[in-house]
Amino acid sequence: MTYDEIRKVFLDFFESKGHKIVPSASLIPNDPTLLFTVAGMVPWKGILQGTEPAFAPRVADVQKCIRAGGKHNDLDEVGFDGRHHTFFEMLGNWSFGDYFKDGAIEMSWELLTQVLKLDPARMRVTTHISDEESTEIWRRVAGKEAIRLGDKDNWWSAGDTGPCGPCTEIFYDFGAEFENEDDRWVEIWNDVFMQYDRDANGNLTPLPKQNVDTGAGLERWAALLQGKVDNYDTDLFVNLIHATEDIVGVKKTPENTPSFKVIADHLRAVGFAIADGVIPSNTDRGYVIRRILRRAMRHGQMLGHRGVLLSKLYPALVAEMGHAYPELGREEKRVVEIIQNEENAFADMLQNGIKLLDNEIPKIQNGILPGEIAFKLFDTYGFPLDLTQMILGEKNISVDVAGFERAMSEQKERSRANTKGTRTLWESQTEQPGTDDSSKYAPDNTMASRVLAILRNGEFVPSAASGDEVEVALDKTNFYGTQGGQVGDSGELVADNKTVMNVAEATRVDNIVIHKGVLAAELNVGDIVYTKINTATRQQTARAHTATHLLQAALRHVLNEDVEQRGSKVSPDAVRFDFSFGRAMTDAEKQATEDLINKWISENMPVSHEEMSLDAAKQRGAMALFGEKYGDVVKVITAGDISCELCGGTHVYNTGEILHAHINKEKSISSGVRRITMSVGTMAE
Repeated sequence: MTYDEIRKVFLDFFESKGHKIVPSASLIPNDPTLLFTVAGMVPWKGILQGTEPAFAPRVADVQKCIRAGGKHNDLDEVGFDGRHHTFFEMLGNWSFGDYFKDGAIEMSWELLTQVLKLDPARMRVTTHISDEESTEIWRRVAGKEAIRLGDKDNWWSAGDTGPCGPCTEIFYDFGAEFENEDDRWVEIWNDVFMQYDRDANGNLTPLPKQNVDTGAGLERWAALLQGKVDNYDTDLFVNLIHATEDIVGVKKTPENTPSFKVIADHLRAVGFAIADGVIPSNTDRGYVIRRILRRAMRHGQMLGHRGVLLSKLYPALVAEMGHAYPELGREEKRVVEIIQNEENAFADMLQNGIKLLDNEIPKIQNGILPGEIAFKLFDTYGFPLDLTQMILGEKNISVDVAGFERAMSEQKERSRANTKGTRTLWESQTEQPGTDDSSKYAPDNTMASRVLAILRNGEFVPSAASGDEVEVALDKTNFYGTQGGQVGDSGELVADNKTVMNVAEATRVDNIVIHKGVLAAELNVGDIVYTKINTATRQQTARAHTATHLLQAALRHVLNEDVEQRGSKVSPDAVRFDFSFGRAMTDAEKQATEDLINKWISENMPVSHEEMSLDAAKQRGAMALFGEKYGDVVKVITAGDISCELCGGTHVYNTGEILHAHINKEKSISSGVRRITMSVGTMAE
């Protein structure tokens, strides 16, 4: 049975048993304790814990999941066995106060043995040592004598207190040829019975509504039903591996199989995560996805491939899984652009970093790379420590991690001391002409610019070499330099169709826009380069900034007209908005604010961008930021008839472009000032 057939059989079976079939939730969970949706139960956590009402008594779904960050980190094992994945699909059926142990066990056994026709003799079941009820049900339903295990194996809880209960697991025998019991007996289903509430003293009280939470790994089922031992030999992965062979121009062999597995697995994690709104970055889930993407590129390089890879493979992922997950096709253009930008930026870093490693490897003594060299790779070329460890691990060389961390700490101290000094250096350039950044609102990716100044290691220099970390001023740019609470653009400086500089961030010092980053080639004062911003990140930032204006208007509507902005930070990952208000918002007020923002988004109101005199803006009633100083000519952003503000940031042209907004948290930051954090766009969806 193919993956498509298995999904259909599973959902059809439970629909016939009265379950409401629901689509997969996003990989971005509504849970600040998790980076990703790591299990099928995550979307239903509130219902299972009794803090949210159930929308149906019986539910079934196929949930997309990622486990690759925090405590869920098996990344180094992915590709080197047949059962580890970063992205996987979890089959689940749920009872919210409806059927309990009898129904769950009976339906599990019926689907496995009567519908899927698996051999009962090749299955074992386990129950909790205290769960006599489940043990007896297995005797009656399947004639199976359960193996009784303790809390470590057969007890589920969300924490030290709260809902908890025993579980029963079903294992399948893959054959006596496996000497390792974990390889031979593979778990194919788990039924969790949320039966009790545990208090702080460890006392268990029966829950008034008992729930069932089940999970079965689709990849394991596919291997089992297709007669395979290795998940990567199943139809979906075989097709992705064939697509990889076509692009890299190399066939899979026993020696290079791990690289093909890594690429196929990581394509799914990166593609699905970005389609759901994750943007590769240096923090949180964005960093996890950037790390996975770079690991895939490294394995592509090991196969002899140069240049972009996952962006070329993404259409193959859409072909395999787009009908089950329509968001893959719907977001294809945006996802490919984001992946391509990441790959192009990292390709140069990878090439330069490996050159440095090749020079250092002959000098290594005792099989350990000095920590300061590993830090130089990180600081200069953007190499995360684990990538350096992976590359060196292929040569049985380790890294002095303590030395790396010491160099990192020293750099942070220098950075804190130098930030003010760097700004002072630019301010001291009184003869330096300003940057014409008038094109930042409608970026032209073919804008030719001239290099006016290069700052390297606290000194203005006439030229700098590949690998140097520099700050560059241009005569004109389409990059938005950090100001007004909005983070600056990232992107590239290009010459002769090659990347000259990877721009990590653009900032402003007075009227000069500074492009910060690492050079990929030599650069000289007077050179002509082309500025190229990361348009996908810019689009998400514009969504976030306009959504911030809608948030302020909604707060004034829901709370009162006295609400005033006290500060903000607008980035592609999130919005942070500080405002004057004397108490915590109620849940109803937060929900009303979010609902009002999304109502305005759904109305597709036009957003106008106009320049006018400060007096004209005041006459129109445009709101100004508390304590901000404005020039004689200002930019006014007007959204329909609900928001009119002075703002020099980048914005959408129609509220519908924002897609969606979601308030994550509201808290106090000082007396009389509150802070809201909010997600927008595909991240909010």
